[in-house]
This record gives sequence, structure tokens and C-alpha cells, in this order.
Amino acid sequence: MRNKARAERPVPLRSWIAVIGGVFGCFMAGMNVHVTNASLPDIEGSLGASFDEGSWITTAYLVAEIVIIPLTAWLAEVFSIRRVLIAGTVGFLAFSVCCSLAPTIGTMIAARALQGAAGGVLIPLSFQLIVTELPPSKHPVGMALFAIANNVAQAAGPTIGGWLTDAYSWRWIFYLQIPPGLLLLGAIAWSIDPKPMRTDELRRGDWGGIIAMAVGLSALQIVLEEGGRKDWFASGFIVYASAVAGAGLIAFVAIELCRSRPFIDLRLLARANFGLASLVQFTFGAAIFGVVFLVPNYFSQLHGYNARETGLVMIPYGAVQLVMSFLTPMLMRRLGARPTVVLGFAFVAAGCFMSTGLDANSASNVIVPSLVVRGIGQSLVVVALSVMSVAGLERHQLGSASGLFSMVRNLGGAIGIAIISQIVVEREKLHAMRLGENVSLYLPETQEWIIDGVRAVSGAQVDRTDALLGAGALPARMQAIGLIDGEIHRQALFMAYGDAFLVAAITLVACGAVAVFLRQGRAVAAGGGH
Repeated sequence: MRNKARAERPVPLRSWIAVIGGVFGCFMAGMNVHVTNASLPDIEGSLGASFDEGSWITTAYLVAEIVIIPLTAWLAEVFSIRRVLIAGTVGFLAFSVCCSLAPTIGTMIAARALQGAAGGVLIPLSFQLIVTELPPSKHPVGMALFAIANNVAQAAGPTIGGWLTDAYSWRWIFYLQIPPGLLLLGAIAWSIDPKPMRTDELRRGDWGGIIAMAVGLSALQIVLEEGGRKDWFASGFIVYASAVAGAGLIAFVAIELCRSRPFIDLRLLARANFGLASLVQFTFGAAIFGVVFLVPNYFSQLHGYNARETGLVMIPYGAVQLVMSFLTPMLMRRLGARPTVVLGFAFVAAGCFMSTGLDANSASNVIVPSLVVRGIGQSLVVVALSVMSVAGLERHQLGSASGLFSMVRNLGGAIGIAIISQIVVEREKLHAMRLGENVSLYLPETQEWIIDGVRAVSGAQVDRTDALLGAGALPARMQAIGLIDGEIHRQALFMAYGDAFLVAAITLVACGAVAVFLRQGRAVAAGGGH
């Protein structure tokens, strides 16, 4: 009874400020994964970079972030949450300015890697502050804020980045981090009390596990980012990086399971609820990151949208998630956490199914409604699944749990982007081949297309025989055949994107089916304190 009474006490203002400050940090770090997506062509042109070099602007950030996330709980244990948050925020702001001032692509990639490393600590610590600073009865509200930070960041990144690039310059997308970063520093300084450092833990640190994890995850992220561009295992570099990733990750798992005091407790994955929730989170991250990656590319490739237009399309996606993140705690009180998760997966899957039958008329009129439906479900999943994942855990397990839960989401996202982009490439080839089988120069329909094309290119009423056989019409005829070939590949690409959305939808249906087996469990031990 005493524990229950304690859990129901009013939450101090300082605890709320700490949580909201953490959410600000999580939002900044999450948004920066996507903020350059719509602006990459402008950045590449300004810095004289090739497409492959430009891709490392995102890859470098993701590699550093995905390595630092699992380390965050141990760093907080050694240096305290307050110091790690302050160091992460200051570093994030400093390297954001370095990105905006970068004179060369090499400087930009280095600054993005350091920015990702600094920002990586902000995501799991935001989660950890929610489950430690708030009592269990307030966890749904805290997770709603966490959902806003994660979900709205996905939509806000391309939107804000595209608008700033179009209106001013791509360099302004990095200056954007300064005002919220300064607010975060103020919130941390006021709301979280300083604690003594435990530097003796550095000598007893799990350095073998840390090095193995850093090497394994870095190599894996590079394989996922570069594999498609280098034709996967046809490239010696990808084969070598894959071997390094496999050896590093196997060594990491073996070390962590054998040590009595690992820096991240992988044994938590054996806990039924947390392990199952982490599996669902991993798969959910793969599907959601994949489809978020698809949308800007779809509009750019097939409808010619510029950065600003792509950003505007994403606004409803962010807006509905903002609203739903506040409504989800109320829905959870009525339905319970598990039904809310399952309902969320049903909405997200339905949104993906809405984008499967794409054609030349499928622009924002089709994608925006599907984004809205997906946004409703995504908020339900993120809030309810986060609450259920920590049910039954003890306070001392929350640091490892927050790092693991954030890591599996980002790792799933990296794998999802690699898989779904490869699906688009391979399915486009298949559909183009199938469509091409039905186009022959001997078919009357094809001949009519060629004649119309020759007349359109030449701007004259060319005779049918001359259009098809005349030597004078040869240049126009070749252009017309080229237009037909281009249209075949364009239609194949529409079909390939539809296939990718279908795979995502089926994956999300499977997630919903697995989520049925999640248990509510008992709440994590409450606690305020700073």
C-alpha cells in the first residue's frame, strides 16, 4: 500500500522539466537522422560531392549514433545522467555548427559522425528519465511525449530541412538545433541534481565488450548503407565488412553473456515481455524507417517534387502523430496497453496497404491519406509498446533496458532501409522486364506509340510509313523508342514502390499478431529523485 501511495503522489515540477528536457534532446537527435534527406542534392552540389560521397552524410551520423546508444547507460552510471546529458548537448550543438560551416565533404562527414555520437546519448536517456523520474501511473503520459519526440521528428526532419534549404540555404538546417539545444541545457541544469562521478568504474569497465560492439555495429551499419550501391557481396569491401561485423557482434554477445557485470545486460532479452517487445520494436523500426525512406524518394523520382514540396507533404504525417500522442494515454486507460498496440499495428498496416496500387495518378492525393492513417497507428504503437516493454523490470535494469530498446529500433531501421531500397531496385528490374515482353516493334499498339512519338518529337504530321521506316525520321524514331523505354521503367518503378509498401504492410500485420502475446506484467518500481 505504501508503494502504491508513493506512486500516486504528485510529480514534482523538476521531474517534469527533466522529462520534457530529455524529450527535447530526443527530438533533436531523431530529427537529425532525417533532416538532410530532402537537402542532400543541394549539399552535394555545394560541397562538390558525388552521390556516393553524399550518402555518407547520413551514414556517418547513423553509424556513430547506433554505436553510442548502447553505451549510454554505462556512461551515465560512471559520469551521472546530468553530466552525460550536458556533454552530449554541448557536443551536439558544437558539431551542428561545424556541419553548417563545413567547407568540404570530408569535413562534413567527420562533423556528422561526431554530431551523431553526441546526439546518440540523448535518445536512451530521454527514455530512462521517463521511467525513473515519473511514477508508473504517469508512464503513458511520459511515453506520449517520447512518441512525439520520435515520431514527429521523422516528419519534421524532411519538412523543416526541405523548407530551409529552399528558402535560405542547407546550412541553416544545422543552425536550427541551437535554440532547442540551449533550452535543453537550461532544463538539465535546473532539474537534475549533480551526483558524484564513479571513475573507478572506468578501470573495471567492460572494454572488450565495448570495443567488440563498436566494431561490429559500425561494420554492420556500413554494410547496410553501402551494400546496395556496391552490388552487395559482389564487392570485396562488403564481404570484408560483413566478416568484421559478424565477428564483432558474435564476440560482443559472448563477452556480455559471460561477464558478471556487463556494460549492457543482454540477459534482459530473456525476460519474456521485454524480449518480445524488443523483437516487435526491431521489426517495427525496420518497417517504419523503410517506409519513411520511401516517401521522399517516391515523390522525387516519380513526381519531380523538390525539397520544399516533399517537406510540405510530410506535414500531415507529423501533425496527426502530435495529436495522437496526447490522445493515446486516454485510449490506453480505456482499452489497455496490449489492445492499443495491436490496434496501432492494424492502422499502420492499413496505411501501408493504401499505398500498394500506385500509378501515375498516385501523388499526394494517395500518399497523404495513407500517411495520416499510418501516423495514427504509429503513435499508438510507440506509446503503448514502450510502456509494456518496461513492465516487470527493476529500477537498476532500466539503464540497460533503455539502451537496448533504443538500439534495436535504430538497428531495425537501418536494416529496413537497406532491405526496402533493395526491394525497389530488384522489383523495378523484374517489372520492367515483364512489361518489356509485351512491347514489340511488330505489334500495332507499339507502332502507334512510335508514330505518335515521332510526330510529337518532330512537330510535324509525318506519314505512317516514313515514321516507321523512313531514313529521315530515324533520329525522331529513336527518340520515340527511348520515350517508350523510359515510360516502361517509370511504370515498373510505380509497381516496385507498391510492392515495397506491400512488404511493409505484411510485416506490420505480423508484428500485430506477435504483440497479442505481450503481457502487461507489473509496473516498474517507481521513483522520483534526481
